[in-house]
Amino acid sequence: MKRSGWALCAVAMVFFNMVWSQRGLDTIYANASKNVTLFFPSPIRQAIVGSEHFVFSYDREEAGYFGLLQGVEGAESNLLVITLDHQVYTYILKYAKELSQLNHFVREVDGIGKIGPVKQLQAKEDSMVVGTSHYNRFSKLLLDAKPKKMMTKRKKDIRLRLEDMVYNRGEVYLVFGIRNRSGIDFEVERLDVFQINGRAKRRASYQEIPLEPIYGHNVPKRIKDGEMVRFVYVLPKFVLGDKERLKLVLEELHGSRRMELR
Repeated sequence: MKRSGWALCAVAMVFFNMVWSQRGLDTIYANASKNVTLFFPSPIRQAIVGSEHFVFSYDREEAGYFGLLQGVEGAESNLLVITLDHQVYTYILKYAKELSQLNHFVREVDGIGKIGPVKQLQAKEDSMVVGTSHYNRFSKLLLDAKPKKMMTKRKKDIRLRLEDMVYNRGEVYLVFGIRNRSGIDFEVERLDVFQINGRAKRRASYQEIPLEPIYGHNVPKRIKDGEMVRFVYVLPKFVLGDKERLKLVLEELHGSRRMELR
């Protein structure tokens, strides 16, 4: 666990002792088939859950006002959230097969207190280097393994393949392969990853959530004609429900070629 994670846990223990002596914590129920959304009055700075049974996803690059919670059956856990205004929120997390509430609008008065800008909670450069080094080593191991075939799409002699999806620590590793036999070099504009639920034709029940990589290994800018390139995306851990799947969108720079893989 990174130092920032240990610091968050230490802060959580202090606040939990304070809160239990004042009032019981609110409970939020979650499962793997639906996203439970928590809206906060201030953008989320940091968040941590106490068990791998639950995943709380939020925008780590540009602080946003909401996070998405999912969970699988298992022991109850807890969630600690610190917002940019230094307000601290904490909840008990439990699994439920059926959910009666999917959206929670958090008020500032729901917080358990405020903290100052504690230096220990900020990611240190050395911890970031350690994390990047781990991503690099594990990505190399995945690329050394025999390629698999989870999903494949071919269009105009360009083949996009999702080879593997591996959970490791608190992240998900996606292994991709792109082959170019089009006769023309393919410059990569972007490869976007989405978590989707439902069908696009039924807009009322359709959800499409972008998943932002936190690290990329061997990600190509150009794939030459006749070349096969394999690379890895590292994303914050997420859980796909029974009716959820991934959507990949590959777009060409300075060109019109576009591929969509589900």
